Amino acid sequence: REPLVRKTSSSYQTFPKSTGKRLDKEYLQSLHNQRLYLAAFAAVLGNFSFGFALVYPSPVIPALEAHPNAALRLDQHTASWFGSVFTLGAAAGGLSTMLLNDRLGRKLSIMFSALPSAVGYAVMAGAQGIGMLLLGRVLTGFAGGITSASIPVYISEISHPGVRGMLGACPQIMAVLGSLSLYALGKYLRLLLDWRWLAVTGEVPVLVMIILLCFMPNSPRFLLSQGKDDEALGSLCWLRGKDTDYAREYEQIKDSMRKQSQRVTCAEIKDPFIYKPILITVGMRFLQQLSGVTCVLVYLQSIFKKTSVILKPEYDAALVGLVRLFSVAIAAVSMDKAGRKILLFVSAGVMLVSNLTMGLYIHFVPASQNSTVANRTLVSSTNLPAEPTNYITLIPLLATMFFIMGYAMGWGPITWLLMSEILPLKARGVASGLCVVISWLTAFTLTQFFLRVVEAFGLEVPFLFFAIICAGNILFTGCCVPETKGRSLEQIEAFFRTGRRSFMR
Repeated sequence: REPLVRKTSSSYQTFPKSTGKRLDKEYLQSLHNQRLYLAAFAAVLGNFSFGFALVYPSPVIPALEAHPNAALRLDQHTASWFGSVFTLGAAAGGLSTMLLNDRLGRKLSIMFSALPSAVGYAVMAGAQGIGMLLLGRVLTGFAGGITSASIPVYISEISHPGVRGMLGACPQIMAVLGSLSLYALGKYLRLLLDWRWLAVTGEVPVLVMIILLCFMPNSPRFLLSQGKDDEALGSLCWLRGKDTDYAREYEQIKDSMRKQSQRVTCAEIKDPFIYKPILITVGMRFLQQLSGVTCVLVYLQSIFKKTSVILKPEYDAALVGLVRLFSVAIAAVSMDKAGRKILLFVSAGVMLVSNLTMGLYIHFVPASQNSTVANRTLVSSTNLPAEPTNYITLIPLLATMFFIMGYAMGWGPITWLLMSEILPLKARGVASGLCVVISWLTAFTLTQFFLRVVEAFGLEVPFLFFAIICAGNILFTGCCVPETKGRSLEQIEAFFRTGRRSFMR
């Protein structure tokens, strides 16, 4: 039979058949080295904290709207800021990562994010006024911006090509688990854990992450870029295993780095090798946020209240979170088999249909069946009828579930993965930070204006807008996104450098 190596990683295609059996064994050893997965787990704990912090307002806003202390009570204006200011902090975190990623390295940048995250949770836990709540949200958002830019790059640079897709989906899986944990704690332990204790609970994954990362290696590619050749070789040995042919992979990485300078110059920005992957990744991050996912996640329980779905909003939010987790798991399993582009097509198509269904439902269902205030406001919900009036209100729940499913199968995890795959090494730190800045500034703008648009024009308008964006996502995928399944980072760089698709085969 043909060696497994030939089918899975083109990095080893030049070896003669006589060595295939040995290489097959070494390939599997490097693929299944447990230390690699431990390092990935330690890093993605930062995404768990990010997911927890992102949806923190979902169960907390209703509690603070009815808070007896006027200094902590939220109205529509302050609730909008409480939901959206996290993304502004995330944009600032992404901006700082443009410097931190290349100065401190990927691992230390992730560890650095623990400081603003821990302080932010502590500020919210002890908040005596809305100002402290907003400050805590900004700090946790700042930490989230750093992890958003650093963790995918770290995961991509330490991963074996055969499992890079699966490991690249892990940040999204952990973010979903973080969100689900928040929903579960907010619902089932609310008698013991109020919104302050929810903030205290957010400290736990941060502390575990920083302890584990102390024992993990830095990215071999980053170490080589800093001239630390011996340390890079040791890091790759730790990640692949001593009994594997890690030295050959090390030489391939080193050879690729010799062909490029250590820093991007202004003149090099005009080179298609640099600007094309940057434009693709920035475009994907921009379109991902315009699809409306952050608005849906942040205001999930409020949206369900106003569409009067058949279940209680807390149960709906948890159900959507489970669907999201299941869908990201599907993406993780299939990404290295089906490929990135086909999942992006399916993802955008499902989101398009879901947003269109939601918008048309809200527009055409009579107010008597969908609550008179459903189209006009999202925050003040105390006077809404307790029970839904019709089983037709299952439609917004199902539409939202399919929207989240579509997002989690493609445009959620794959945009982060491709950001870390196609960006050239010398621009990876800066460009990944730029992608995060663009992403979260877009998210901030949407979450800030979402409630205002709903109040002025109705809830159907933003969902119909999101549907149009999803149609654009399909076109963008077909015209601009390359397939990177099973390719080493060096092969992907060679493709953009030469424009020859033979490097991607």
